[in-house]
Amino acid sequence: MKNIRIIPRLDIKGPNLVKGIHLEGLRVLGKPEDFARCYYENGADELFFQDTVASLYDRNSLQDIITKTAKEIFIPLTVGGGLRTIDDIRNVLRAGADKVAINTAAVKNPYFIREASLKFGSSTIVVAIEAIKGSDGRYLAFTDNGREYSGLEVVSWARKVEELGAGEIVITSVDKEGTGEGYDLDLIRLVSESVTVPVIAHGGASCPENIVQAIRYGKADAVAIASILHYSVMKSFVTYSCDYREEGNTTFLNAGKIPKMIKPSSLSDIRAVLIKENIPTRF
Repeated sequence: MKNIRIIPRLDIKGPNLVKGIHLEGLRVLGKPEDFARCYYENGADELFFQDTVASLYDRNSLQDIITKTAKEIFIPLTVGGGLRTIDDIRNVLRAGADKVAINTAAVKNPYFIREASLKFGSSTIVVAIEAIKGSDGRYLAFTDNGREYSGLEVVSWARKVEELGAGEIVITSVDKEGTGEGYDLDLIRLVSESVTVPVIAHGGASCPENIVQAIRYGKADAVAIASILHYSVMKSFVTYSCDYREEGNTTFLNAGKIPKMIKPSSLSDIRAVLIKENIPTRF
């Protein structure tokens, strides 16, 4: 087994780090640069930045954050949200990103994946798949933070994006995301067994043990984690001296309460559990 990558995911709305449930109801948690610096200093393998409303508002606004982050943080950065053209990808890479994640643009024009992978290399192109389980048990692919049904079935779409040149797939269970109910292990395993490129599991982790399950049963090559890491940072050192009224719901941040279903865990906590389970990591 290769080293499992642990990737903090930072969902961004405007200038702020946010977190939702089922990719909706976004709550402001703080400034992304504070969290990113903490994760870098504590051994994250990569960072994943996602503009949560970029496709909805037909924009891409992460370049300033990425430029600032890339000057201080020297691990791979993946950036997603609102990337629709080759120029969009080029601009984000020039800003300091190492990889880009595309979803809506890939669904609208699958051959954009091939064009981008030929231009920048497959290792640069990550395809994000947002999955919702249908009443018949099939997993369906959505876009725009789980709002719009693509007409695609997840496993066949995963095989197609690999065929078109995607170097990685990040699979998000919209049903589980932000709930703390654990990963959708069947979803992760279905995708992992259907493709040969690395699969990054995202959505639902409430504790390090959930991550073990995603790797052992789901056969994920990496995990993208948000809630359990973010709430751990909030408990440890982040102070809220800035004005957060510009974006998002600040009621949660001001209350300072951690959702009951989440067990805040640091990167060190997660690695300790993985080591105990004989799962290889970078440290």
